[in-house]
Amino acid sequence: MSTVNPLPLWQPDPQRIAQAQITKFQAWAAEQHGAPAEGGYAALHRWSVEELDTFWRAVTEWFDVRFSSPYARVLGDRSMPGAQWFPGAKLNYAEHALRAADARPGEPALLYVDETHEPRPVTWAELRRQVGSLAAELRALGVRPGDRVSGYLPNIPQAVVALLATAAVGAVWTSCAPDFGARSVLDRFQQVEPVVLFTVDGYRYGGKEHDRRDVVTELRRELPTLRAVVHIPLLGTPAPEGALEWSDLTSGDAEPVFEQVPFDHPLWVLYSSGTTGLPKAIVQSQGGILVEHLKQLGLHCDLGPEDRFFWYTSTGWMMWNFLVSGLLTGTTVVLYDGSPGFPDTGAQWRVAERTGATLFGTSAAYVMACRKAGVHPSRDFDLSTVQCVATTGSPLPPDGFRWLHDEVGENLWIASVSGGTDVCSCFAGAVPTLPVHIGELQAPCLGTDLRSWDPSGASLTDEVGELVVTNPMPSMPIHFWNDPDGSRYHDSYFAMYPGVWRHGDWITLTSRGSVIIHGRSDSTLNRQGVRMGSADIYEAVERLPEIKESLVIGIEQPDGGYWMPLFVHLVPGAVLDDALLNRIKQTIREQLSPRHIPDEVIEVPGIPHTLTGKRIEVPVKRLLQGTPLEKAVNPGSIDDLDLLRFYEDLARKRA
Repeated sequence: MSTVNPLPLWQPDPQRIAQAQITKFQAWAAEQHGAPAEGGYAALHRWSVEELDTFWRAVTEWFDVRFSSPYARVLGDRSMPGAQWFPGAKLNYAEHALRAADARPGEPALLYVDETHEPRPVTWAELRRQVGSLAAELRALGVRPGDRVSGYLPNIPQAVVALLATAAVGAVWTSCAPDFGARSVLDRFQQVEPVVLFTVDGYRYGGKEHDRRDVVTELRRELPTLRAVVHIPLLGTPAPEGALEWSDLTSGDAEPVFEQVPFDHPLWVLYSSGTTGLPKAIVQSQGGILVEHLKQLGLHCDLGPEDRFFWYTSTGWMMWNFLVSGLLTGTTVVLYDGSPGFPDTGAQWRVAERTGATLFGTSAAYVMACRKAGVHPSRDFDLSTVQCVATTGSPLPPDGFRWLHDEVGENLWIASVSGGTDVCSCFAGAVPTLPVHIGELQAPCLGTDLRSWDPSGASLTDEVGELVVTNPMPSMPIHFWNDPDGSRYHDSYFAMYPGVWRHGDWITLTSRGSVIIHGRSDSTLNRQGVRMGSADIYEAVERLPEIKESLVIGIEQPDGGYWMPLFVHLVPGAVLDDALLNRIKQTIREQLSPRHIPDEVIEVPGIPHTLTGKRIEVPVKRLLQGTPLEKAVNPGSIDDLDLLRFYEDLARKRA
């Protein structure tokens, strides 16, 4: 790659740079903590990773983190995995999320929007009251610190209240969106054995009502640890037998009591599919998430009390947890529960207009869909409040940058960001004081020692390598659930480079400090930012009697699209006709989710394996991306090399 400096698509004007929180933070940290006053973001970033302890202490002081017990030091142990952050400290995440209620009780903490696109506010005082009431009721139900509380909920205010009340009592939150089928939910919740389940009777999506009462019945039957089920009548149905009514638990007037927990006390469990077995149940800590999200939202996203923060997400995706953390910076959080494209493709822009969003986050896939559909956001909507459009889920292609610049605004800050469920944050992305170059993320984030490594662990610049993080981050998982010896956690990130986090993405770090993401370096599927394991799909599809075996591959396309074909090897006599095709899709939709449905189902003469009998996904992915056979795979490790020629031919035909 050439190292010439192309002209940026956008750069912040001097006033914007001067007003950014990160600029003020740098000047303050220079005075108080010896950070470099000159050299801009690059110097600040270098200091943040070289002086890790000092940087994170500075973050807690700048954001006035309230430690009810002081910490002995910032990093007790810096080894990965197993870094110990702020040993001795006690605090509570929910207490920080509700701090703005004291200063601005009557202003909106939440703006809730459904498919009618009419925003409904929940004030800071009302949010605090509901959390106080629900936390008291959870304690009365016997919920104790460390117990798990689960939500089968859409992106509605009740979900935020339930998360904050759970955190207030020191319990551990976990959620799934109601478009997940029972099997997908049970694969997640059964691992963590929740004592309470918050659930809706159904949800509205794309102008239709979807009744989920049967799924709820199955969840109750298959989760024997439940002591209480709380019914939220989104569709207006009565509470099922033995369930509690949401309104009864949130009508009280108790002051919230915030359990003071150790810094590394678990806050929530997120799920990221590995390529084999059950989804990984990733546990992140109250303190780790608190300080990481304050840094990310307050400095990188430049959010504060004047802002309105809208990200299109569901409760089954880490971006929902990240969105709720907008409350930490006193920001009004916009919750949109509905289809991203209802009643038309421009729906999310309409929500941004109606809520006065200042930061609007969406998926790269949505931006490209708008471009394809000929949507003209700035012509058709008043987007004068929107200062930043952020995208994640997959890399935003160059055409997406140009389209946002041309169709939303020339003075628009475009932040393509990349991180992961695994850290519930960003490794690289938004910096309000840096220029934006087409097709690039602005820079690695503060406190994140991001590198691109070759297989031997040498750092690369202007060349594609593995995304690694060589220093601990506070929001890295404290552990996985049901992983007593830590082996699954270790194997997920630390097997390739001992003591160094390998994420499984291909990246380029450019000589000017920006970052380019090229997609997954492994076979994990990534559909609209939701990572899924192929194993889930195999389990569902191979229950059909006609299917002997299957193989699913996800391929990042040069135009920013994502192609996910499902290859099926049929039993003798079976035919891949419309009826079977429909049954395959219906099975996946019902047992997993609509997101898991493949783009194409292709009949193949057989599925290739390693000599030890494992399906080979990565070599097939490489073949389909145009890599020659001899470079895509070690021929000596394959059970039937001729089968691979089929995939090689297919790649040639597609090209």
